Amino acid sequence: MDDQPMQAFHAPTLRHLEQLMAGLTVGVILVDPSGAIVGTNDAALSMHGVHHADELGATADDYCQRFCLRYRNHQRLARRDYPIMRMLAGENFPDVVVDVAPIGTNEPRWTHMVHDVVMDVDGGDPDYLALVIQDVSERYDAEARFEAMFQANPAPALILRLADQRFVRANSGFAELCGCSRDAIEGRHLRDLDILAHTERNALVAERLQRGATIPQVEAELPLPDGSSRLVILAGQPIEVADQRCMLFTFADLEPRRLAQRALASSEHRAATMFRLAPGGMVVTALPDHRIVEVNEAFVRLTGRGSHDLIGRDADEIQLWNDATQREAVERELERRGGIRTYDVRVLPASGAPIDCLVSAEIVDLHDKRCALWLYQDVTARRHSELELVAAIDAVMKDANWFSRSIMDKLATLRGGGDAEQHHPLDLSKREREVLELICQGANDKAIADQLGLTSNTVRNHVSRLYAKIGVNRRSAAVIWARERGIGMG
Repeated sequence: MDDQPMQAFHAPTLRHLEQLMAGLTVGVILVDPSGAIVGTNDAALSMHGVHHADELGATADDYCQRFCLRYRNHQRLARRDYPIMRMLAGENFPDVVVDVAPIGTNEPRWTHMVHDVVMDVDGGDPDYLALVIQDVSERYDAEARFEAMFQANPAPALILRLADQRFVRANSGFAELCGCSRDAIEGRHLRDLDILAHTERNALVAERLQRGATIPQVEAELPLPDGSSRLVILAGQPIEVADQRCMLFTFADLEPRRLAQRALASSEHRAATMFRLAPGGMVVTALPDHRIVEVNEAFVRLTGRGSHDLIGRDADEIQLWNDATQREAVERELERRGGIRTYDVRVLPASGAPIDCLVSAEIVDLHDKRCALWLYQDVTARRHSELELVAAIDAVMKDANWFSRSIMDKLATLRGGGDAEQHHPLDLSKREREVLELICQGANDKAIADQLGLTSNTVRNHVSRLYAKIGVNRRSAAVIWARERGIGMG
């Protein structure tokens, strides 16, 4: 407030000022119809980096000469477009967002959301005009950091605003997948780029989108600008962006797999060639014991084992899957249904870290023998990209309240595909599951023994059997295995 005492105003104006400014955390600049600035509060001063009212200027014209305002698209406002001048001109306006900096400063220092309030005593002409300011700098800074992170991440991704079903973000990975620019995608309605029109479990996907709930991984035909389509795996996670409910879609390209399958069906010669040269790891196993009868070069590279080490052996002999129980369940499902699609598995190569794969299989007849054709698609890099995306969003959430913190729990299902329990059949005893849940809580052997009323030796035996069952050899690996299957998340 300037140096003029509040008592100088007549009683109704004093009452209006007190009602408007007392206890407010928003900034208020009070202007009379002549354009003189007659009062401010401390919040308004702080939002302009000054300590005294006269540093804002004595009049609205002074204010325009001391501060540079720009729209969010970096376009500088003309003097007549300053909110304070629009207010004096009698224009009522909703919230306007502007970047603010002292004149002579190259970079904006604050982001303000501004609206006007008109005050009059007798219902006639306005007695005073108030500019009400909210500092939203942190929110927009966080949004800028999120935008940079989202665009830099290589995993194809789209963000759909649920209120009007328009795409508000498309990263470069998705634009590359579609073969078009981001501008051709952002702002379009879902009906104009219907990524969900041709999906597995279409009714479930539509129902989940309507509720704003997690959409599990499903195969979909992604429409392309040239009228063709591309086979992808699609998953959706609900998020909040700028206080708006949205759906984050991520994609994995399955078109190479489809091309390989079509080539295999075209002719035996072409099938053999494509099998050998297919970019995804492919294996043929003989039923019913699933001994390997053929592998392609990509599978040899994936596992780090030569074909002479693979042919004639089954998955257990070469320790191919880290979860033997899951493999047995998948083989049973394959024989029951004749085919399975995109199961999440972890492959153990001859050396190095485990590899995250999506596995599909079909029962086929080769040379009058009943066999299974397996496709292993390495998605380790994509999973890492998704986890980096989650970590970056978590970093944004730490300094801004515009982004829902529940996203981390929701996005954790990206790693397990949302149907982890279905794709990872478990065969743990009740006691082994109790031990595993306590391990996930960070309990050591002694703490587990105390809580379950067991001896330390008994706990060690349970842990050893547990490790053998799930195919790990250390605590951290057991925690990861459990989290991927929804264990220990409570």
